Amino acid sequence: MDKNKQKELEAAGWKLGTVAEFLDLSREETDYIELKLSLSKNLQKRRRSLKMTQKDFARMIKSSQSRVAKMEAGDPSVSIDLLVKSLLTLKARKQSLLRLLPR
Repeated sequence: MDKNKQKELEAAGWKLGTVAEFLDLSREETDYIELKLSLSKNLQKRRRSLKMTQKDFARMIKSSQSRVAKMEAGDPSVSIDLLVKSLLTLKARKQSLLRLLPR
């Protein structure tokens, strides 16, 4: 955020912080969310790089296009297990998945 804008907001009484602070998330909860979003975005990127539509990929994993859309959006109803299995279906290497883990 622009420093001047930050000063203006603070002067107006606003408190600035992170999403984790606002939601009172633990480090573990924050890491879990970051991991899930990282897997989701990586799935979308990998699928697109293969020039595959969501519908094509859904057929491959015996699911629906709407489920693939939820997977790529990091929807809370999608498990990390499903994301990892889907990435492995798209031939992601185990090492590349390990790099997605939060540091």
